[in-house]
Amino acid sequence: MTKVLWTTLGPMTADELGMILPHEHVFVDLRTPDQPGYAQADPDDVVRLMAPEIRKAQALGVTALVECTTGGVGRRADIDLAVSQATGLPIVVPTGNYREPWIPDWVRDASEAALEAWMVRELEERFDEADFRAAWIKISAGDDGITPLEERILRAAARAGQRTGAIIGSHTIRGRVVMDQLDIIEAEGYRADRFISIHTQNETDFSLNLAVAERGAWIEYDHIGREPDAVVLPLIEKALAAGLVGQLLLSHDLGWYDPAQPGGGVPRPYTHLCEVMLPKLRTAGVDEATIRQLTHANPFAAYAR
Repeated sequence: MTKVLWTTLGPMTADELGMILPHEHVFVDLRTPDQPGYAQADPDDVVRLMAPEIRKAQALGVTALVECTTGGVGRRADIDLAVSQATGLPIVVPTGNYREPWIPDWVRDASEAALEAWMVRELEERFDEADFRAAWIKISAGDDGITPLEERILRAAARAGQRTGAIIGSHTIRGRVVMDQLDIIEAEGYRADRFISIHTQNETDFSLNLAVAERGAWIEYDHIGREPDAVVLPLIEKALAAGLVGQLLLSHDLGWYDPAQPGGGVPRPYTHLCEVMLPKLRTAGVDEATIRQLTHANPFAAYAR
């Protein structure tokens, strides 16, 4: 069976795509869902601000972008669709929900079965707010451990992932919490290799980066252009030296239109990986086959189903 990546522009195969940015944001609202004006914006205003940033990335060879804004932090699949249609760039959008306190009342009140059904419907049919399918499941967990509510969301995600083949990505800072999440996912019958440890670089104990990868999960260094290159480059080199080329994702975690800021704020470009980090990796001796795997093959393998 052919694997496809579900995007704003429909399902796409690997041979239709090239470089993919696996962790970015087009639209985010980091206010909690109970705040006035939460996640409210005119799609045309978002297009005006974000389309130029998308086009800069396209000019550097980017062929798709993974939107990592999930429920609880302002997901607007309709806005992602509008930006995608305006630029011709496929955008890969998740179902799921963020951690406490960014959890809306309906998610707080829902059973595991209801949350699972919601995720499966968005993965197999369409989003609540737009007529295209979710590609993956985005969740999160607290820095000090998984709360009972976050565990309910995680168990629902594991079941939805098992039913659909969708990968689960989690904003989780501590490696030991990631290991707890993997235990729960496997207890629900799903697989560690269908999990992305988002923001792996924030776990400064590299042995825990390795431990997560040894379980089979993807690790993601996604603050390229946000943290100094002098910090990020050696970390990438360590991961490659440890043999993790087939489990490593690289991105910026940048963008984005923020409805809490006047005019959406000032976006940060999706270009540092192409313009700065990849040339530095080449200078450090990383060959083109490895770079292609990191930027083309790995993101597709992770998010396709």
